[in-house]
Amino acid sequence: CENAPSYATASKTEAVASNGKTGLKAADIANRHRSEKEKRVPVSPLQNRVNELKQFTQQLQSVHTSVLAKSLLRGILYQDKNIIAINKPYGVPLHSEMSAFLAKITDGMQAGSQLHLCHSLEKENTGVLILAKTEEAAEHVQTLIRSHNVERKCLAVTVGVPVPSEGVIDIPIIEKEVTGPQPHFNMGLSPLFKVSEEGDGVTRVRAHRQAQSAVTQYRVLDSTSGCSLVELQPVTGVKNQLQVHMALALTCTILGDHKYAQWNKLAPQKLPEGILRRLGLDHPARGHSDITVSRPLPKYFTNTLKRLQIPLPGKE
Repeated sequence: CENAPSYATASKTEAVASNGKTGLKAADIANRHRSEKEKRVPVSPLQNRVNELKQFTQQLQSVHTSVLAKSLLRGILYQDKNIIAINKPYGVPLHSEMSAFLAKITDGMQAGSQLHLCHSLEKENTGVLILAKTEEAAEHVQTLIRSHNVERKCLAVTVGVPVPSEGVIDIPIIEKEVTGPQPHFNMGLSPLFKVSEEGDGVTRVRAHRQAQSAVTQYRVLDSTSGCSLVELQPVTGVKNQLQVHMALALTCTILGDHKYAQWNKLAPQKLPEGILRRLGLDHPARGHSDITVSRPLPKYFTNTLKRLQIPLPGKE
């Protein structure tokens, strides 16, 4: 009987073992007892929600590539003979196996052909992702991006209000090793200027050979409750660029960014008490001058704005 006390289970185990069969070990009994005890501990609604999200994230990692690909195909926002623009949800990575399966189930694609990624969109970000049907089309879109003929806009909620409220961040980014109890690598700033020893000006320093040029335009759309709704336009496409520029250049970390909230250690983002009391990206993209593709904001994003009492642009 599964609901029998542990001592009854133990006696049963001994009996089974004496008959030459394998029974439960003492460690198994202890683990079962511990898990039953943990179940009886009262958990807050917030902790329940955190546990649900952790479980959902783990389940998402085990979903077969074909299932994710079919889901992405249902989120096509635009398609022509050269490109496909899809609505990429949170937590879904795009890799070669995924693009190959997408090509297989996309109408008009020849057998054995591939879809080509035109730009990066990290797993943790939601937004429009452009895929090209041929290598030539991919090269054309990438050339447009490099020559700044593609305008990309992102919406982010930041902890804090950027000062000034509008501007351009032009600070190179470099990957650095973080030493300590949990050594790891993070992207960081590699400034071209430093404050003079007298403190009355700046002097130019030699650029690090491994640093990558990184430029971000930003504009605060609204702010309240210690948070801001910020429009970001990445001019370049360096890894973690928006997170690094907001957290390290403007000291206004993106809400939910645990990686750069505390750059020198691996720890969850800490939020001010006022924000915690209130709480429970749109990526428009343009491949050509006459094409505009956008996606609806995710529900978790709009719910966050409502709780922080930040109105969406044009929704006042």
